[in-house]
Amino acid sequence: MEKNKNGHEKSIKAAIEAADPYRGQGTTYLHTTPPFDEIEAKDASNPTGAVVVPISLATTFEQSTPGQPSAKDDPNSFGLGFEYSRTGNPTRGAFERAVAAAEHAKYCVAFSSGSAATSAILHVLKPADNVICVDDVYGGTQRYFRRIVNPSMGITFDFVDFHKETLVKSKLDGTDDHVIADEKKEDSEEDEKGNDVDEEQPSSKKMKREKKTTKTKLLWLETPTNPTLKISNIASISTLSHGYRDCLLVVDNTFCSPYNQTPLDHGADMVVHSVTKYIGGHSDVVMGVVCTNDEELYTKLRFVQNGVGAVPSPFDCFLAHRGLKTLHVRMEAAARNAMAIALFLESHKAVSKVVYPGLKSHPQHELAEKQQHGFGAMITFYCAGSRKQSAIILEQLKVFTLAESLGAVESLAESPSLMTHASVPDEQRALLGIDDTLIRLSVGIESCGDLIRDLDSALNAALASVE
Repeated sequence: MEKNKNGHEKSIKAAIEAADPYRGQGTTYLHTTPPFDEIEAKDASNPTGAVVVPISLATTFEQSTPGQPSAKDDPNSFGLGFEYSRTGNPTRGAFERAVAAAEHAKYCVAFSSGSAATSAILHVLKPADNVICVDDVYGGTQRYFRRIVNPSMGITFDFVDFHKETLVKSKLDGTDDHVIADEKKEDSEEDEKGNDVDEEQPSSKKMKREKKTTKTKLLWLETPTNPTLKISNIASISTLSHGYRDCLLVVDNTFCSPYNQTPLDHGADMVVHSVTKYIGGHSDVVMGVVCTNDEELYTKLRFVQNGVGAVPSPFDCFLAHRGLKTLHVRMEAAARNAMAIALFLESHKAVSKVVYPGLKSHPQHELAEKQQHGFGAMITFYCAGSRKQSAIILEQLKVFTLAESLGAVESLAESPSLMTHASVPDEQRALLGIDDTLIRLSVGIESCGDLIRDLDSALNAALASVE
Protein backbone atom coordinates (compact mmCIF):
# COMPACT_ATOMS: atom_id res chain seq x y z
CA MET A 1 0.00 0.00 0.00
CA GLU A 2 2.82 2.39 0.97
CA LYS A 3 4.64 1.51 -2.25
CA ASN A 4 1.58 2.40 -4.34
CA LYS A 5 1.19 5.67 -2.44
CA ASN A 6 4.82 6.66 -3.08
CA GLY A 7 4.49 5.76 -6.73
CA HIS A 8 1.33 7.84 -7.02
CA GLU A 9 3.02 10.85 -5.38
CA LYS A 10 5.93 10.58 -7.82
CA SER A 11 3.48 10.49 -10.72
CA ILE A 12 1.72 13.62 -9.41
CA LYS A 13 5.05 15.41 -8.99
CA ALA A 14 6.11 14.47 -12.52
CA ALA A 15 2.77 15.63 -13.91
CA ILE A 16 3.06 18.99 -12.13
CA GLU A 17 6.57 19.52 -13.47
CA ALA A 18 5.47 18.62 -17.00
CA ALA A 19 2.51 20.99 -16.77
CA ASP A 20 4.60 23.96 -15.62
CA PRO A 21 7.80 24.46 -17.62
CA TYR A 22 7.61 28.16 -16.71
CA ARG A 23 9.55 28.12 -13.41
CA GLY A 24 6.37 29.02 -11.51
CA GLN A 25 6.18 32.48 -13.07
CA GLY A 26 2.62 32.20 -14.38
CA THR A 27 0.96 32.90 -11.04
CA THR A 28 3.05 36.04 -10.52
CA TYR A 29 2.17 37.42 -13.95
CA LEU A 30 -1.53 36.61 -13.63
CA HIS A 31 -2.36 37.43 -10.03
CA THR A 32 -0.17 40.27 -8.82
CA THR A 33 -3.25 42.48 -8.45
CA PRO A 34 -5.15 42.28 -6.22
CA PRO A 35 -2.56 40.84 -3.80
CA PHE A 36 -3.19 37.56 -2.05
CA ASP A 37 -2.04 38.70 1.36
CA GLU A 38 -3.78 42.09 1.66
CA ILE A 39 -7.48 41.38 2.13
CA GLU A 40 -8.41 44.97 3.01
CA ALA A 41 -6.36 46.33 0.12
CA LYS A 42 -7.98 43.77 -2.18
CA ASP A 43 -11.45 44.98 -1.21
CA ALA A 44 -10.40 48.61 -1.68
CA SER A 45 -8.89 48.13 -5.13
CA ASN A 46 -11.58 45.74 -6.40
CA PRO A 47 -14.93 46.54 -4.80
CA THR A 48 -16.89 44.96 -7.67
CA GLY A 49 -15.00 41.67 -7.61
CA ALA A 50 -14.04 42.08 -11.29
CA VAL A 51 -11.68 39.30 -12.40
CA VAL A 52 -9.90 41.68 -14.78
CA VAL A 53 -8.56 45.08 -13.71
CA PRO A 54 -11.10 47.63 -14.97
CA ILE A 55 -10.14 50.38 -17.42
CA SER A 56 -10.50 53.63 -15.50
CA LEU A 57 -10.95 56.43 -18.03
CA ALA A 58 -11.61 59.17 -15.49
CA THR A 59 -9.29 62.15 -15.81
CA THR A 60 -10.13 63.53 -12.37
CA PHE A 61 -11.31 62.12 -9.05
CA GLU A 62 -13.69 63.44 -6.39
CA GLN A 63 -12.21 64.70 -3.12
CA SER A 64 -14.16 64.56 0.14
CA THR A 65 -12.37 67.64 1.43
CA PRO A 66 -9.99 70.10 -0.30
CA GLY A 67 -6.47 68.80 -0.79
CA GLN A 68 -7.28 65.22 0.24
CA PRO A 69 -7.11 62.81 -2.74
CA SER A 70 -9.53 59.91 -2.66
CA ALA A 71 -8.82 56.17 -2.26
CA LYS A 72 -5.52 56.37 -0.39
CA ASP A 73 -6.17 52.80 0.79
CA ASP A 74 -6.20 51.53 -2.80
CA PRO A 75 -2.84 49.81 -3.38
CA ASN A 76 -2.91 50.97 -6.99
CA SER A 77 -2.56 54.55 -5.72
CA PHE A 78 0.56 53.61 -3.71
CA GLY A 79 -0.87 55.33 -0.64
CA LEU A 80 -1.22 58.68 -2.42
CA GLY A 81 -4.84 58.43 -3.49
CA PHE A 82 -6.19 59.65 -6.82
CA GLU A 83 -6.67 63.28 -7.83
CA TYR A 84 -5.75 63.65 -11.51
CA SER A 85 -5.06 60.87 -13.99
CA ARG A 86 -1.67 62.18 -15.10
CA THR A 87 -0.54 61.94 -11.48
CA GLY A 88 -2.09 58.55 -10.79
CA ASN A 89 -4.56 56.20 -12.41
CA PRO A 90 -5.99 52.90 -11.04
CA THR A 91 -5.42 50.94 -14.26
CA ARG A 92 -1.87 52.25 -14.61
CA GLY A 93 -1.12 51.54 -10.95
CA ALA A 94 -2.25 47.93 -11.31
CA PHE A 95 0.01 47.48 -14.34
CA GLU A 96 2.99 49.08 -12.58
CA ARG A 97 2.59 46.73 -9.61
CA ALA A 98 2.40 43.73 -11.91
CA VAL A 99 5.58 44.63 -13.81
CA ALA A 100 7.40 45.37 -10.55
CA ALA A 101 6.58 41.85 -9.35
CA ALA A 102 7.75 40.36 -12.66
CA GLU A 103 11.09 42.22 -12.43
CA HIS A 104 11.60 41.39 -8.72
CA ALA A 105 11.37 45.13 -8.05
CA LYS A 106 9.75 47.16 -5.30
CA TYR A 107 8.76 49.92 -7.69
CA CYS A 108 7.79 50.44 -11.32
CA VAL A 109 6.97 53.67 -13.16
CA ALA A 110 5.16 53.49 -16.51
CA PHE A 111 5.59 55.87 -19.44
CA SER A 112 4.01 56.43 -22.84
CA SER A 113 6.94 54.78 -24.69
CA GLY A 114 10.29 53.14 -24.13
CA SER A 115 11.92 56.36 -25.31
CA ALA A 116 9.94 58.34 -22.71
CA ALA A 117 11.15 55.90 -20.04
CA THR A 118 14.74 56.44 -21.21
CA SER A 119 14.20 60.20 -21.13
CA ALA A 120 12.89 60.03 -17.56
CA ILE A 121 16.09 58.34 -16.39
CA LEU A 122 18.22 61.04 -18.01
CA HIS A 123 16.18 63.68 -16.16
CA VAL A 124 17.68 62.33 -12.94
CA LEU A 125 21.10 63.59 -14.11
CA LYS A 126 22.57 67.11 -14.11
CA PRO A 127 24.45 69.16 -16.74
CA ALA A 128 28.13 68.12 -17.05
CA ASP A 129 27.38 64.60 -15.80
CA ASN A 130 28.73 61.79 -17.96
CA VAL A 131 27.13 58.55 -19.11
CA ILE A 132 29.03 55.46 -20.21
CA CYS A 133 26.82 53.60 -22.67
CA VAL A 134 27.36 50.22 -24.30
CA ASP A 135 28.54 50.82 -27.87
CA ASP A 136 26.11 48.43 -29.54
CA VAL A 137 22.97 50.13 -28.24
CA TYR A 138 19.54 50.50 -29.82
CA GLY A 139 19.70 53.11 -32.58
CA GLY A 140 16.97 55.26 -31.07
CA THR A 141 18.77 55.38 -27.74
CA GLN A 142 22.11 56.51 -29.19
CA ARG A 143 20.33 59.05 -31.40
CA TYR A 144 18.56 60.51 -28.35
CA PHE A 145 21.82 60.60 -26.37
CA ARG A 146 23.94 62.09 -29.18
CA ARG A 147 21.59 64.51 -30.85
CA ILE A 148 19.18 65.62 -28.14
CA VAL A 149 20.55 65.11 -24.62
CA ASN A 150 24.15 66.15 -25.28
CA PRO A 151 23.54 69.46 -27.10
CA SER A 152 20.51 70.51 -25.04
CA MET A 153 21.35 69.23 -21.55
CA GLY A 154 25.16 69.33 -21.56
CA ILE A 155 25.46 65.67 -20.55
CA THR A 156 28.39 63.84 -22.16
CA PHE A 157 28.53 60.26 -23.40
CA ASP A 158 31.12 57.55 -23.90
CA PHE A 159 30.10 54.63 -26.13
CA VAL A 160 32.20 51.69 -24.97
CA ASP A 161 32.44 47.93 -25.43
CA PHE A 162 31.53 46.71 -21.93
CA HIS A 163 33.56 43.55 -22.45
CA LYS A 164 36.63 45.79 -22.12
CA GLU A 165 36.26 46.49 -18.40
CA THR A 166 39.68 48.16 -18.27
CA LEU A 167 38.44 50.73 -20.79
CA VAL A 168 35.20 51.22 -18.83
CA LYS A 169 37.24 51.75 -15.67
CA SER A 170 39.51 54.27 -17.39
CA LYS A 171 36.44 56.23 -18.44
CA LEU A 172 35.16 56.14 -14.87
CA ASP A 173 38.53 57.31 -13.59
CA GLY A 174 38.62 60.12 -16.14
CA THR A 175 41.88 58.93 -17.64
CA ASP A 176 40.38 58.88 -21.14
CA ASP A 177 38.53 61.62 -23.02
CA HIS A 178 34.78 61.79 -23.33
CA VAL A 179 33.41 60.68 -26.66
CA ILE A 180 31.07 63.64 -26.92
CA ALA A 181 27.72 62.73 -28.41
CA ASP A 182 27.66 65.77 -30.66
CA GLU A 183 28.10 64.75 -34.29
CA LYS A 184 29.73 68.09 -35.16
CA LYS A 185 32.57 67.34 -32.76
CA GLU A 186 33.21 63.75 -33.78
CA ASP A 187 35.78 64.57 -36.46
CA SER A 188 38.08 66.38 -34.03
CA GLU A 189 37.81 63.97 -31.11
CA GLU A 190 40.69 61.74 -32.14
CA ASP A 191 43.08 64.70 -32.23
CA GLU A 192 42.06 65.79 -28.73
CA LYS A 193 42.58 62.40 -27.10
CA GLY A 194 44.50 62.70 -23.85
CA ASN A 195 44.38 66.49 -23.66
CA ASP A 196 42.23 66.47 -20.54
CA VAL A 197 44.89 64.80 -18.35
CA ASP A 198 46.58 67.20 -15.93
CA GLU A 199 50.34 67.61 -16.49
CA GLU A 200 50.90 67.96 -12.75
CA GLN A 201 50.79 64.55 -11.07
CA PRO A 202 48.51 64.53 -8.01
CA SER A 203 49.48 62.86 -4.76
CA SER A 204 48.61 59.19 -4.26
CA LYS A 205 46.02 60.22 -1.66
CA LYS A 206 44.33 62.55 -4.16
CA MET A 207 44.49 59.90 -6.86
CA LYS A 208 42.69 57.43 -4.60
CA ARG A 209 39.97 59.96 -3.83
CA GLU A 210 39.54 60.87 -7.51
CA LYS A 211 39.05 57.24 -8.49
CA LYS A 212 36.09 57.07 -6.14
CA THR A 213 34.65 60.35 -7.37
CA THR A 214 33.70 60.35 -11.02
CA LYS A 215 31.86 62.59 -13.47
CA THR A 216 30.15 59.46 -14.72
CA LYS A 217 26.83 59.10 -12.97
CA LEU A 218 25.26 56.44 -15.14
CA LEU A 219 26.33 53.22 -16.86
CA TRP A 220 23.84 52.27 -19.57
CA LEU A 221 23.85 48.62 -20.55
CA GLU A 222 21.90 46.46 -22.95
CA THR A 223 22.35 42.72 -22.61
CA PRO A 224 21.85 41.16 -25.06
CA THR A 225 22.60 44.18 -27.24
CA ASN A 226 20.58 45.31 -30.20
CA PRO A 227 21.22 44.00 -32.81
CA THR A 228 24.47 41.99 -32.45
CA LEU A 229 23.35 40.18 -29.26
CA LYS A 230 26.51 40.76 -27.21
CA ILE A 231 26.03 39.69 -23.59
CA SER A 232 27.67 41.46 -20.66
CA ASN A 233 28.13 40.33 -17.07
CA ILE A 234 25.64 42.45 -15.13
CA ALA A 235 26.99 41.51 -11.69
CA SER A 236 30.57 42.36 -12.68
CA ILE A 237 29.60 45.74 -14.16
CA SER A 238 27.45 46.47 -11.12
CA THR A 239 30.44 45.87 -8.84
CA LEU A 240 32.53 48.19 -11.00
CA SER A 241 29.86 50.91 -11.08
CA HIS A 242 29.22 50.84 -7.35
CA GLY A 243 32.91 51.32 -6.62
CA TYR A 244 32.32 54.97 -7.53
CA ARG A 245 30.26 57.54 -5.71
CA ASP A 246 26.75 58.12 -7.07
CA CYS A 247 27.33 55.99 -10.17
CA LEU A 248 24.23 54.02 -11.14
CA LEU A 249 23.78 51.04 -13.43
CA VAL A 250 20.81 50.91 -15.81
CA VAL A 251 20.05 47.76 -17.77
CA ASP A 252 17.75 47.81 -20.79
CA ASN A 253 16.11 44.39 -20.43
CA THR A 254 13.85 44.65 -23.47
CA PHE A 255 15.47 41.84 -25.46
CA CYS A 256 15.27 39.30 -22.63
CA SER A 257 12.02 40.35 -20.93
CA PRO A 258 11.51 39.80 -17.18
CA TYR A 259 10.88 36.13 -17.90
CA ASN A 260 14.40 35.44 -19.14
CA GLN A 261 16.38 37.91 -17.01
CA THR A 262 15.91 40.02 -13.86
CA PRO A 263 18.85 42.49 -13.76
CA LEU A 264 18.01 43.89 -10.30
CA ASP A 265 18.89 40.46 -8.89
CA HIS A 266 22.37 40.92 -10.38
CA GLY A 267 22.97 44.37 -8.90
CA ALA A 268 21.45 46.82 -11.40
CA ASP A 269 19.94 50.00 -9.95
CA MET A 270 17.29 50.45 -12.64
CA VAL A 271 15.77 48.32 -15.36
CA VAL A 272 14.15 49.87 -18.41
CA HIS A 273 11.81 48.19 -20.90
CA SER A 274 10.14 49.06 -24.10
CA VAL A 275 6.82 47.50 -23.09
CA THR A 276 5.91 47.67 -26.78
CA LYS A 277 8.02 44.56 -27.24
CA TYR A 278 7.79 41.35 -25.18
CA ILE A 279 5.74 42.58 -22.22
CA GLY A 280 2.92 43.86 -24.45
CA GLY A 281 3.69 41.16 -26.97
CA HIS A 282 1.01 41.80 -29.59
CA SER A 283 2.19 44.82 -31.65
CA ASP A 284 -0.76 46.88 -30.44
CA VAL A 285 0.57 49.18 -27.71
CA VAL A 286 3.49 51.60 -27.35
CA MET A 287 4.73 51.94 -23.75
CA GLY A 288 7.79 51.89 -21.50
CA VAL A 289 8.63 51.26 -17.84
CA VAL A 290 11.46 51.80 -15.37
CA CYS A 291 11.82 49.43 -12.40
CA THR A 292 13.95 49.91 -9.28
CA ASN A 293 14.35 48.86 -5.65
CA ASP A 294 15.68 52.27 -4.62
CA GLU A 295 13.02 54.46 -2.97
CA GLU A 296 14.88 57.70 -3.69
CA LEU A 297 15.20 56.88 -7.39
CA TYR A 298 11.56 55.85 -7.48
CA THR A 299 10.50 59.18 -5.95
CA LYS A 300 12.52 61.09 -8.57
CA LEU A 301 11.13 59.01 -11.43
CA ARG A 302 7.57 59.42 -10.19
CA PHE A 303 8.13 63.19 -10.01
CA VAL A 304 9.39 63.21 -13.61
CA GLN A 305 6.46 61.06 -14.71
CA ASN A 306 4.00 63.56 -13.27
CA GLY A 307 5.95 66.70 -14.15
CA VAL A 308 6.74 65.84 -17.77
CA GLY A 309 3.47 64.00 -18.26
CA ALA A 310 4.57 61.30 -20.71
CA VAL A 311 2.10 58.81 -19.24
CA PRO A 312 0.39 55.89 -20.97
CA SER A 313 -3.38 55.85 -21.40
CA PRO A 314 -5.48 53.57 -19.19
CA PHE A 315 -6.42 51.51 -22.25
CA ASP A 316 -2.75 51.02 -23.16
CA CYS A 317 -2.05 49.93 -19.58
CA PHE A 318 -4.91 47.44 -19.82
CA LEU A 319 -3.53 45.97 -23.06
CA ALA A 320 0.03 45.76 -21.71
CA HIS A 321 -1.19 44.15 -18.48
CA ARG A 322 -3.10 41.58 -20.50
CA GLY A 323 0.06 40.89 -22.52
CA LEU A 324 2.12 40.38 -19.36
CA LYS A 325 -0.26 37.63 -18.25
CA THR A 326 0.87 35.37 -21.10
CA LEU A 327 4.55 36.41 -21.14
CA HIS A 328 5.80 33.08 -19.81
CA VAL A 329 3.86 31.03 -22.36
CA ARG A 330 4.87 33.24 -25.29
CA MET A 331 8.55 33.39 -24.33
CA GLU A 332 8.88 29.61 -24.05
CA ALA A 333 7.12 29.01 -27.37
CA ALA A 334 9.14 31.68 -29.18
CA ALA A 335 12.44 30.46 -27.70
CA ARG A 336 11.78 26.90 -28.85
CA ASN A 337 11.19 28.20 -32.37
CA ALA A 338 14.27 30.40 -32.18
CA MET A 339 16.60 27.56 -31.22
CA ALA A 340 15.39 25.41 -34.10
CA ILE A 341 15.69 28.32 -36.55
CA ALA A 342 19.19 29.23 -35.34
CA LEU A 343 20.36 25.65 -35.91
CA PHE A 344 18.75 25.64 -39.35
CA LEU A 345 20.41 28.94 -40.31
CA GLU A 346 23.83 27.65 -39.23
CA SER A 347 23.53 24.85 -41.76
CA HIS A 348 22.36 26.93 -44.73
CA LYS A 349 24.75 27.84 -47.56
CA ALA A 350 23.25 31.32 -47.93
CA VAL A 351 24.19 32.24 -44.34
CA SER A 352 27.74 33.22 -43.41
CA LYS A 353 27.24 33.67 -39.64
CA VAL A 354 24.52 33.18 -37.03
CA VAL A 355 24.42 34.97 -33.67
CA TYR A 356 22.09 33.47 -31.05
CA PRO A 357 22.90 33.11 -27.32
CA GLY A 358 21.55 29.56 -27.31
CA LEU A 359 24.17 28.36 -29.79
CA LYS A 360 27.47 27.13 -28.41
CA SER A 361 29.15 29.18 -31.13
CA HIS A 362 28.00 32.39 -29.39
CA PRO A 363 31.03 33.99 -27.66
CA GLN A 364 29.09 34.52 -24.41
CA HIS A 365 27.01 31.33 -24.50
CA GLU A 366 28.19 30.19 -21.05
CA LEU A 367 27.46 33.61 -19.52
CA ALA A 368 23.97 33.52 -21.04
CA GLU A 369 23.39 30.12 -19.44
CA LYS A 370 24.44 31.48 -16.05
CA GLN A 371 22.86 34.93 -16.11
CA GLN A 372 19.65 34.33 -18.04
CA HIS A 373 16.78 31.89 -17.54
CA GLY A 374 16.58 31.19 -21.26
CA PHE A 375 18.09 32.35 -24.54
CA GLY A 376 15.22 34.43 -25.84
CA ALA A 377 13.83 34.68 -29.36
CA MET A 378 16.05 37.25 -31.09
CA ILE A 379 18.41 36.02 -33.81
CA THR A 380 20.92 37.96 -35.89
CA PHE A 381 22.48 36.44 -38.99
CA TYR A 382 24.67 37.58 -41.86
CA CYS A 383 23.73 36.44 -45.34
CA ALA A 384 26.26 35.52 -47.99
CA GLY A 385 26.67 38.20 -50.65
CA SER A 386 25.81 41.85 -50.28
CA ARG A 387 22.98 44.29 -49.71
CA LYS A 388 21.30 42.89 -52.80
CA GLN A 389 21.02 39.42 -51.27
CA SER A 390 19.75 40.67 -47.90
CA ALA A 391 17.07 42.67 -49.73
CA ILE A 392 16.01 39.59 -51.69
CA ILE A 393 15.68 37.57 -48.47
CA LEU A 394 13.58 40.23 -46.75
CA GLU A 395 11.39 40.79 -49.81
CA GLN A 396 10.80 37.06 -50.37
CA LEU A 397 9.66 36.27 -46.82
CA LYS A 398 5.96 35.45 -46.53
CA VAL A 399 5.37 34.29 -42.94
CA PHE A 400 7.94 36.64 -41.42
CA THR A 401 6.83 40.27 -41.77
CA LEU A 402 9.34 42.87 -42.94
CA ALA A 403 8.90 45.47 -40.21
CA GLU A 404 10.65 47.25 -37.36
CA SER A 405 10.04 46.39 -33.69
CA LEU A 406 10.24 42.97 -32.05
CA GLY A 407 8.91 40.77 -29.29
CA ALA A 408 5.42 40.11 -30.65
CA VAL A 409 3.54 36.88 -31.27
CA GLU A 410 4.12 37.31 -35.01
CA SER A 411 7.62 36.85 -36.46
CA LEU A 412 9.36 39.96 -37.80
CA ALA A 413 12.47 40.48 -39.93
CA GLU A 414 14.42 43.65 -40.67
CA SER A 415 17.68 45.18 -41.92
CA PRO A 416 19.14 47.19 -39.00
CA SER A 417 21.56 49.14 -41.20
CA LEU A 418 18.64 50.53 -43.23
CA MET A 419 15.91 50.54 -40.59
CA THR A 420 16.30 50.50 -36.79
CA HIS A 421 19.97 51.57 -36.76
CA ALA A 422 20.05 53.86 -39.80
CA SER A 423 20.66 56.84 -37.47
CA VAL A 424 23.93 55.33 -36.18
CA PRO A 425 26.89 57.00 -37.95
CA ASP A 426 28.26 54.88 -40.81
CA GLU A 427 31.72 54.49 -39.28
CA GLN A 428 30.23 53.41 -35.94
CA ARG A 429 28.01 50.83 -37.66
CA ALA A 430 31.07 49.46 -39.45
CA LEU A 431 32.95 49.11 -36.14
CA LEU A 432 30.00 47.29 -34.58
CA GLY A 433 29.58 44.92 -37.51
CA ILE A 434 26.16 46.25 -38.47
CA ASP A 435 26.55 45.97 -42.23
CA ASP A 436 24.03 45.57 -45.03
CA THR A 437 24.17 41.76 -44.91
CA LEU A 438 23.01 41.65 -41.30
CA ILE A 439 19.39 40.58 -40.80
CA ARG A 440 17.62 40.65 -37.43
CA LEU A 441 14.83 38.19 -36.71
CA SER A 442 12.26 38.47 -33.96
CA VAL A 443 10.92 34.94 -33.80
CA GLY A 444 7.26 34.59 -32.95
CA ILE A 445 5.00 31.68 -32.04
CA GLU A 446 3.83 30.48 -35.45
CA SER A 447 4.41 26.89 -36.50
CA CYS A 448 8.16 26.34 -36.48
CA GLY A 449 8.00 24.30 -39.69
CA ASP A 450 6.28 27.14 -41.52
CA LEU A 451 8.90 29.65 -40.32
CA ILE A 452 11.79 27.45 -41.43
CA ARG A 453 10.23 26.74 -44.83
CA ASP A 454 9.70 30.49 -45.26
CA LEU A 455 13.34 31.23 -44.48
CA ASP A 456 14.58 28.36 -46.63
CA SER A 457 12.68 29.65 -49.66
CA ALA A 458 13.92 33.22 -49.19
CA LEU A 459 17.52 32.12 -48.57
CA ASN A 460 17.50 29.91 -51.66
CA ALA A 461 16.29 32.84 -53.76
CA ALA A 462 19.18 34.95 -52.46
CA LEU A 463 21.64 32.12 -53.10
CA ALA A 464 20.43 31.75 -56.67
CA SER A 465 21.08 35.46 -57.26
CA VAL A 466 24.74 34.99 -56.23
CA GLU A 467 25.32 31.91 -58.32
